[in-house]
Amino acid sequence: MRTKLLIIFIILISAFNSEKNPIHIFYKEIAEKVNSLNTTWKATTYNRNFNRLLLTFRDDNNNNAVSLPEKKFEKKNYNLPESYDPREKYPKCESLNEVRDQANCGSCWAFGATEAMSDRICIHSDQKLQTRVSAQNLLTCCSSCGLGCHGGYPSSAWKYWQTTGISTGGLYGDIKTCQPYFLPPCDHYGEGSHGDCPPQVETPECKIDCSDGNKKEYENEMTYGESVYSIIGEENIMKEIYENGPVEGTYYIYEDFITYKSGIYQHVVGELIGDHDIKILGWGVENGVKYWICVNSWNEEWGDKGFFKIKRGNNECGIENIAYAGMPKL
Repeated sequence: MRTKLLIIFIILISAFNSEKNPIHIFYKEIAEKVNSLNTTWKATTYNRNFNRLLLTFRDDNNNNAVSLPEKKFEKKNYNLPESYDPREKYPKCESLNEVRDQANCGSCWAFGATEAMSDRICIHSDQKLQTRVSAQNLLTCCSSCGLGCHGGYPSSAWKYWQTTGISTGGLYGDIKTCQPYFLPPCDHYGEGSHGDCPPQVETPECKIDCSDGNKKEYENEMTYGESVYSIIGEENIMKEIYENGPVEGTYYIYEDFITYKSGIYQHVVGELIGDHDIKILGWGVENGVKYWICVNSWNEEWGDKGFFKIKRGNNECGIENIAYAGMPKL
């Protein structure tokens, strides 16, 4: 019921699309409130439509989700650094710097998964393989993952990678990969170079071949997970990222997050509006405040060039409740 009400709410408010509409005024007031409090982050007013992309299903609230085993870590001294960014450790892994765009489809659950999978293939191939795992293929072909463009289960996405495999696939128009994403980038919350996001689309049909104009063989373009698992808690998520690469994270989104521009996000004002999946890349400390480095899937014109920081160590918005990852089969 909660998901149905959220979809109805988003459809209704997306009908407004100007600086004079009530939604724009509402978020302008939220941004002004955040900035007036001089907290750890800065907000901005986006004057485009409120997007309909907060459609991941938390596994702990759904009986249909696949349960992944929790990874247990040895009790040893990991000597974790105060700050860690894999982009510095693995400079040849192009996917670590990439910001994708789910466009007008509620596929954040698929993007968070395939982005982390792509990074891990590069990292564990000694930075030799620049493979992109296809969000398109996962979104359209994993029937056990949920409702496609209307939401999905991140745990099921990782299990699907292990049991069935996911083809290669990059950004919209990337014919160098088997199944690139089917939607072009769009402006989610601000005036950018892409144009407004159209109304939410339906999930395309699953195809077991490569896209038109692509001469690659589908069977030869499959990627697989060797093992998949969940990680719980701040320290364990840090250990996993440090040892094996980025993970997929899930957290609650409040109204003020929509206005994020820079700094270390923490919930300040506004109501809960949904759940969202992203890639957790690394961590750091700024002015004594610990944070996670995260990559969103709303293109590089949202937030801090597509990235954002969120407070770490206090389970901000539930981000440390659980994360998902796996080892690639190379």
